[in-house]
Amino acid sequence: MRLFNQLKWYFIKEWKRYLGSIILLITIAFLQLVPPKIIGILIDLIIKEKMSGIKILPWILIIFLIAITVYILRYLWRILLFGASYNLATELRVKFYSHLSNQSQIFFLKNRTGDLIARATNDVDRVVFAAGEGVLTLIDSSIMGLSVLVVMITQISWLLTIISLIPMPIMAFLIKKYGKELHDKFRNAQHSFSLLNNQTQEILTSIRMIRSFGLEENQLKKFNCIVNEAGKKNMQVAKIDARFDPVIYLSVAFSNLLAITAGGYLVWHDIITIGQLTSFIMYLGLMIWPMLALAWMFNIVERGSAAWERIYSIINQKLYIEDGKKTTDNISKIINVHINTFFYPKRNIPSLKKINFTLLPGKTLGVCGPTGSGKSTLLKLIQRQFKITEGEITYGSISLLQLKINYWRSKISVVNQTAFLFSDNIYNNICLGKPNASKSEIEKAAKLADIHKDIICLPEGYQTQVGERGVMLSGGQKQRISIARALLLNTEILILDDALSAVDGNTENNILNNLEKWKKTGRSIIIVAHRLSGLINADEIIVIKKGVIIQKGNHKKLIQEKNWYQSMYYYQQSKKIEDNLK
Repeated sequence: MRLFNQLKWYFIKEWKRYLGSIILLITIAFLQLVPPKIIGILIDLIIKEKMSGIKILPWILIIFLIAITVYILRYLWRILLFGASYNLATELRVKFYSHLSNQSQIFFLKNRTGDLIARATNDVDRVVFAAGEGVLTLIDSSIMGLSVLVVMITQISWLLTIISLIPMPIMAFLIKKYGKELHDKFRNAQHSFSLLNNQTQEILTSIRMIRSFGLEENQLKKFNCIVNEAGKKNMQVAKIDARFDPVIYLSVAFSNLLAITAGGYLVWHDIITIGQLTSFIMYLGLMIWPMLALAWMFNIVERGSAAWERIYSIINQKLYIEDGKKTTDNISKIINVHINTFFYPKRNIPSLKKINFTLLPGKTLGVCGPTGSGKSTLLKLIQRQFKITEGEITYGSISLLQLKINYWRSKISVVNQTAFLFSDNIYNNICLGKPNASKSEIEKAAKLADIHKDIICLPEGYQTQVGERGVMLSGGQKQRISIARALLLNTEILILDDALSAVDGNTENNILNNLEKWKKTGRSIIIVAHRLSGLINADEIIVIKKGVIIQKGNHKKLIQEKNWYQSMYYYQQSKKIEDNLK
């Protein structure tokens, strides 16, 4: 029952729907009390030969009309009640997604994709089912059970009622006991489902690598183990679930047995009539639904409660990056970076130390250095994916900590080395961040990224489907489409994180020349590159090694210094000459 308390915020929000459903259920409950009463009276009158033939028809018509009315009212409350529960599904999933979209990378390091998908789908469905069917069974069984109980006591025999309901306390005790076990077992089953989701997602996303290494059999064995474990956990749930129905049906059977035995005794001694006993048996039949509903409600509510705990454990997590409050545009567009130290969470060695530079509007900053030197970490701090341990990054005169995250990120467009394309056509992939962009705007961005001529050569042009993760395109084409997508946004800052690694030298040169023209309107560019030829025209280049800036200047200056930049540049040039000779 904790789940209803946990969801009270939603019940209050949708109080009109739930109140309407309750009123309809109360009306239905009272209407269902009438037919057994009529039938009992008719039986007594027929036995006393006071009613026969045509006189019975009006009463039968009344029972028929009551049945039609109950049918219509049940249709209406289902629309009200289940409409409210479906809205809950939408709200929970939106809230869940919104929370995920605002989380930092640390969160995604701790939580696997398959598990998050399981919580957003399967767990939400369980909560919604409890908020719909659970509320229905609670209210319906309570109203029907209490109203039938009152009628049985006041209109027929309180003694017969007590005797008939003797099995009920035993049933309630067993149901509560099984409900607690079900809660724990179902939570374990959902965890196993998450693991199964994780494994499935990993296999599907890496299927080409699995095939290329011939790991199909190995992965099948691993997947089989996880499937079997999930099956065992679900079987444990099913075993507990299977205990509910026998308890209910045995309780109902004993109740009927006691009712007939005790009722026969009372009729024999003229304490009640045969008609009253018939009505009582019919009322006891109406009590079967509340008994069944009680057990079913405990079942689905315990499942929903376990699922809610899994959802709430995610949406209740505090955001690692706190949002700022400022959104002013009346500031200079100068970026000042002053990072004294930055530690990744749970690491004792700093990833960055003494990083200081300034990026002016309309300028290009090149960032290079050995693998693992901290280049991508620097970009993550600029994007506010992590907190700076000591230091500050300012935009104009305002610290990034003071700016709203969405506002700041709307100023930035990022293209990563590993380009991600959605399973859609090229047109929609380019206009992802600006859905209302015109065709001419999209083509202009594609031309700047030097991909337009490749697209128009495809059979369906911009309407060509790229396949899942862009599988139908080459690495260079995917990178250039990602660059076009970023350029279409016309943001103040463009970040290229080794985003030209998969294109040839000529294409790289074309894109960089286009970007030189694009930035003249006051936009800034940050280029991280391993291929130093892409940084020749940068206004300033910083070389990072072991988290520290070891060189700073433009290409002409750095090429004259005997240090990492010079040796790497000449090495790459010699390799390029060797490759051309081959």
